[in-house]
Amino acid sequence: MFDETLTGSIERITFHNPDNGFCVLKVAVQGRPELATIIGTSATVNAGEIVQADGNWITDHRGLQFKAKSLRCLPPHSREGIERFLASGMVKGIGPEYAKRIVAAFGERTLEVIDRSPAFLREVKGIGDKRLSLIRQSWVEQKGVRDLMIFLQAHGMGGARALRIHRTYGDQAISLIRANPYRLATDIWGVGFSTADELAKRLGMAPDAPERARAALLHALREFGNDGHVGQPEDAVLDRVVELTAIPTLRARDALEAERLAGTIVRETKFTPPWLYLKSLYLAESNLAQKLADFLQGKPAISPATPETIASVEKQMGIELAPEQRDALSQCTRGKALIITGGPGVGKTTLVRGIVELFTRAGKKVELCAPTGRAAKRLQETTGREARTLHRLLEFDPHLGGFRRDPSNPLEGDLFLADEASMLDLQLAWNFIRALPDNASLVLVGDVDQLPSVGPGRVLADLINSRVLPVVRLTRVFRQAAESGIVRAAHEILQGNMPTLDPPAPDFFFVQTDEAPAIVDRIVALVSDRIPKRFGFNPLTDIQVLSPMNRTELGVTNLNSRLQAALNPDKGQPSLERFGQSFRAGDRVLQTANDYKKHVFNGDLGRIEEINVEERLLRARFDGKLVDYDFGEVDELQLAYATSIHKSQGSEYPAVVIPLHTQHFLMLERNLLYTGLTRGKKLVCLVGSRRALNLAVGRTDDRQRCTALGMRLREALKRPDEGCTLEYD
Repeated sequence: MFDETLTGSIERITFHNPDNGFCVLKVAVQGRPELATIIGTSATVNAGEIVQADGNWITDHRGLQFKAKSLRCLPPHSREGIERFLASGMVKGIGPEYAKRIVAAFGERTLEVIDRSPAFLREVKGIGDKRLSLIRQSWVEQKGVRDLMIFLQAHGMGGARALRIHRTYGDQAISLIRANPYRLATDIWGVGFSTADELAKRLGMAPDAPERARAALLHALREFGNDGHVGQPEDAVLDRVVELTAIPTLRARDALEAERLAGTIVRETKFTPPWLYLKSLYLAESNLAQKLADFLQGKPAISPATPETIASVEKQMGIELAPEQRDALSQCTRGKALIITGGPGVGKTTLVRGIVELFTRAGKKVELCAPTGRAAKRLQETTGREARTLHRLLEFDPHLGGFRRDPSNPLEGDLFLADEASMLDLQLAWNFIRALPDNASLVLVGDVDQLPSVGPGRVLADLINSRVLPVVRLTRVFRQAAESGIVRAAHEILQGNMPTLDPPAPDFFFVQTDEAPAIVDRIVALVSDRIPKRFGFNPLTDIQVLSPMNRTELGVTNLNSRLQAALNPDKGQPSLERFGQSFRAGDRVLQTANDYKKHVFNGDLGRIEEINVEERLLRARFDGKLVDYDFGEVDELQLAYATSIHKSQGSEYPAVVIPLHTQHFLMLERNLLYTGLTRGKKLVCLVGSRRALNLAVGRTDDRQRCTALGMRLREALKRPDEGCTLEYD
């Protein structure tokens, strides 16, 4: 039995976490002169609703509170409660002013009118067809989402992604989930197998259900894909399924055969043991190899450059190219494709400008592109010509769910030059190559020593190692670049040597701090005070903290919390709590998923301009473009005062600060440190212990990604021993 039941009107929501339902409410209870503080869990809460709470009074450091063991929220019935309920922003199109007008018109019948006869809302001044449509849609959606949240939380699953689930499945969401909860792991971004598995267990699905084994199999392959693998040996996949589910291996094999017959996975028997692929990755790898092989056998888009032509390009550019750059210019006209790779300061940018000039002088159309917006912007700045993201170049259409440019509607141009090619994952590379016109030439530019792509594959490395494409590897650091401490340190690290720390260079510093808490304090002081004062950088726009990991005291999550408190403290402005993060206007944020409808992509950096509680919208600006997020879509964002080195690929920042500590032991590797270091344009500051720096410099990543692109390309060309790699010292 509960000691007491409280009933009252929710006056204010102090806190509500939609993921687990925890809430702190200020409630007007009849007979009590002051608002009661009620803490408990509820899928949804809105100001103005009537709450019934069963529980006990407790006293802690925050004072007297009512701890509810159960909470029930009911629609308000008084005019004041209904007005507050609608003014809370729960229904888009109704803010405080319209809530007042609507309640004035319909009184206690307001909610009934909105639910059953919304057309009558036209009687209210200012409500036309457009606003009425918004109100109708939002009312229906929020009712569906509310029911779904209650269902999910009743079965132990947080409701923060209820809006995303409802928009995917519509009003059939609950029945579809009951029939097969594992579909959530496939269909809903952010829901993993373990979450779906726990929900399935609570819904009564048997541990040996075929659906469970098949879901675990697909999850295992997706998990290997998240680690960069395209395929995976069959035994390793089956072992992972058994580990996830504790089912017998024989049952896992049954699931494998069922998925293979259904066409969702492919067994590749060219390997021993056979490899398993998700069908989409298998088709991307095999088709990319064949398409590229066909492309390479065509004619170049330009006649071979003569020494006189190259001399003319030099004159036009007003520079004298190095011998290796001249050779590379000639090389890009003698075949269909060329790969240019090398570290910072070796002349890649100058070479790119020369190639563009060479093709332009010949009257050819040049298309410049890169995998990310920031990389495309930098390419545009260095060449003075338009550069686009690959998604824009290929014209992604969210309504089609794919790219408009494909073999039936190829790209138009003579030279396609893609920068930051180390970031190309298998599927993006396939969509790019398949859309190239047959008579074009291709140049891929990237630093193969950086981290490989976040997505499956290692396209640039595979193409280089296949030895069927000409490769120019630039290694000589030019004199002007060699004056940079960042460039010198990057090449020292790349060669496995400790970077020169004493005396410190003007643009490269190492701040020795051995203890993790002290490192955090140093970083906060450097970003918020010392670096801005000494170098004039804006801490909110110019300085980026890059951490090797997401978790731990020195991980991205904790650093973001500390830096947000220092750079954008809570001053009572509207805020939004989601997934352990508090967002407010002015915060720096990172997009963590490709959102084709919004045209923002994984890794894009933006800044929050507004949090509109009434409209339930968060508005952020990305590269000059405003993007709106419904509160139910904010799981795509994370704070970005600090971000992971992996997420920084393709980006460049005026100043970079990197923590290094043995907490990061698993991630302390040479290519990770090298990638982070080369993100800094004008200043890099390492903060940590010499032992951690030594570990990072001395350890190489010997984990091989399971890919077969190079092998398939050699097979398609039937000339496995041909190719050329040019080395310059």
